[in-house]
Amino acid sequence: MNRHLTLRNRHTGEVLRMNRVCDAQGQIVLNLEGSLPPHSEGPPLHVHFYEREEGKVTAGTLGAIIGGREIRVPAGGTAALPAGVPHRWWNAGGDLLEFSGQVIPAVDLDPYLQAMFAVLNAGPKGRPSIFYLVHVMWRHRHTQLAAAPPRAVQLFLFPIILMIGHILGKYRGANWPGSPQSCPGAPLLDGLKHPQASAAADSGHPHPETHTPAPAPRPPALARYAASLPGPPPVTPPPAR
Repeated sequence: MNRHLTLRNRHTGEVLRMNRVCDAQGQIVLNLEGSLPPHSEGPPLHVHFYEREEGKVTAGTLGAIIGGREIRVPAGGTAALPAGVPHRWWNAGGDLLEFSGQVIPAVDLDPYLQAMFAVLNAGPKGRPSIFYLVHVMWRHRHTQLAAAPPRAVQLFLFPIILMIGHILGKYRGANWPGSPQSCPGAPLLDGLKHPQASAAADSGHPHPETHTPAPAPRPPALARYAASLPGPPPVTPPPAR
């Protein structure tokens, strides 16, 4: 088995390598290493509802906006991105930015990133397919959020786009960019499995800490259709620490 999931954005040059491990508390953690070319933008403003990110800059200079506050982190410095706080990051220097860290807990960030990279790589720079992009964003809507368009707009408009996509046959089979079947996420290292994680894998839910709370209200005419769309597996949310 491959010990890492490696993602490359062909437009920006961003590279991510990740795997899952189980910590001493039985919580699934995502180990992550990455790089970004000089003066390149990372992802746009976004929110992880349940994961916090902690990392160290190993080369270059990280620029980030965290909850409206801009920071610069040089090589050797550390940064923390709390759960639920809007943030974005970029390479703020003229050298290759390299970093490593953890996402705690992993939730569904790795299959989400895998799907996003697939959609971005399949389209022209800055113009990914709206049908595939919306499918990824909608099925991860309870755990991940892009700041644009506003969430109220997403809740109203995305089911309409998805319905049109189904009518046009965009989601037939599994061989389309960002499909759930093609984005299983990072491997869980065998030697570090926790009994709960193993039991979850045996039950068909390889990502035991993924959280699916009650959905937000939707337009009544679209409620039945939206409810039929796939999402992450419903399991117990991570405990407060």
